[in-house]
Amino acid sequence: MVTNFLENNHLVLVGNVSKEKTFSHEIYGEKFYIFDLEVPRLSKAIDVIPITVSERLLTNIDLSLGKKLAVEGQFRSYNSYENEKNRLILTVFAKDITEIVEDETESSEEEKQIVSNEVTLVGYVCKKPIYRQTPFDREIADVLLAVNRAYNKSDYIPCIAWGRNARFCQNIEVGTEVKILGRVQSRKYEKKHEDGSVENRVAYEVSVSSMEIIDKKEDEEQVENQDAI
Repeated sequence: MVTNFLENNHLVLVGNVSKEKTFSHEIYGEKFYIFDLEVPRLSKAIDVIPITVSERLLTNIDLSLGKKLAVEGQFRSYNSYENEKNRLILTVFAKDITEIVEDETESSEEEKQIVSNEVTLVGYVCKKPIYRQTPFDREIADVLLAVNRAYNKSDYIPCIAWGRNARFCQNIEVGTEVKILGRVQSRKYEKKHEDGSVENRVAYEVSVSSMEIIDKKEDEEQVENQDAI
C-alpha cells in the first residue's frame, strides 16, 4: 500500500504574524526562514506557533507584523543537540501560505466559522501513554506519536488527550496505528536545572479532539473487495 505522507500529517492555521522572519537554515541552496504566528482559540487564549517556510513561498507574501495569514503544511520535529543534550524541536513546516484580506463587513459569526487551527495526524504510538489525573480530577494522557515522512524519516509529535480520550489511551499498546484530529497548542513552563536556575520555555503539542485506532485488517479487506469488483 502506498503511503500518502500529505494525509498522514496535514494542518491548517489562520493567525497573525507576531514575530518577523529570521534566517533558519539552508539546504542545497534553498534558504528557510522562521517566524511566529499568533492563533486565537475560542476561549480567547492565544497559541504562538513557530512557522518554518522556504524562501520560494515568500515571493509575493508580506510577513510584516500583524499580517493575517492562512498556513497549510505539516507539524514536524527534529533533534537539536545543545550542550551535549538532545532536545526535540517542533515547528510547522509551511507548504502554502495565503495572505488574508479582512472584509470589514464580515460578521463576527462568520469569523467564528473559519477554521483557524486544525491538524490531522496518522502515526504509531511509540511510547506507553501516560495517564494521570489533576488535583481537580481532570483526566489527562500524554501520547507520543511517530508520523512517517518521505525518505524514511519520521516526526515525533507529542499529543495530549483529555477526558474520555485520555481514558481510551490507557489501553493502547505501543506500535498501534492511530488517527488523531486536534489542534496545535503552545504551553509555557519552567525548566529547573541542577544548579538551581530556572529557564522559561515553551512546549508545543497537539491537543486531541478525537482519536481512532486504524484497523489494518479491515482496510486490507476493503482493498481486496474493491479489487474483486
